Amino acid sequence: MFAESTNNKKGPLPFKLSEAIIFEDDNFVAINKAAGLLSIPDRMQSEVSLKDMLLAKYGTIFTVHRLDKDTSGIILFAKNETTHKFLSQAFEDRRVEKYYQGIVHGLPAEKKGTIDAPISEHLLQKGLMVIHRNGKPSVTDYEVIEAYKSYSLLQFQLHTGRTHQIRVHCKNMGHPLACDELYGDGKPVLLSSLKKKYKLGKHDEEERPMLNRLALHSYCLKFTDAEGNDFNLTADLPKDMRALLQQLKKNS
Repeated sequence: MFAESTNNKKGPLPFKLSEAIIFEDDNFVAINKAAGLLSIPDRMQSEVSLKDMLLAKYGTIFTVHRLDKDTSGIILFAKNETTHKFLSQAFEDRRVEKYYQGIVHGLPAEKKGTIDAPISEHLLQKGLMVIHRNGKPSVTDYEVIEAYKSYSLLQFQLHTGRTHQIRVHCKNMGHPLACDELYGDGKPVLLSSLKKKYKLGKHDEEERPMLNRLALHSYCLKFTDAEGNDFNLTADLPKDMRALLQQLKKNS
């Protein structure tokens, strides 16, 4: 029942699994996950997850890694225990190159650089991560891809895999991700904030946000499978982020 789409109010509408498959073989499947969709079931089983859909389609599926609910983009699931063990170990051993793209507030002073700042969980606020000298080593490379007046598109390469790593590192350098409720202002991006002579449509009572979810996308995974095959899998930016970038170009 979950193999093709989900109409959960909290999830992406609509999401067709068949259209989201980037690549698959007998060993694993790569999916372009929509923002708002859980990678795996939460403790409350409150809504359908991507793993639920894959289980309905394949019968057996194994979690290799995860993406935050509001992060879109490429994610891998294994189809058998052997591949699961191999890919999980590859992620753990940092043999998988992980690239993300994100829209941040402002423009970093340096067009490219490395953020090397250890991350740990906040002592009082569960689920919130912070930079702390006693935290786990966390390294992120970044490069500015497009720059505008109020926002920039950055590409990130993760060398470690800490919870909320890119989000925390972006906040740390003073340029949090757009629409980040935990590490930024959490405010949606409105066209009226970009366009000087913006007018509300005749049939609109209020302005609809151009972007109202975390502006982070898992863009590319590079790895070698157990048979020695090299993979370079990419997932294009979703429509909401592309639309925002187009408006930034027009109004900068």
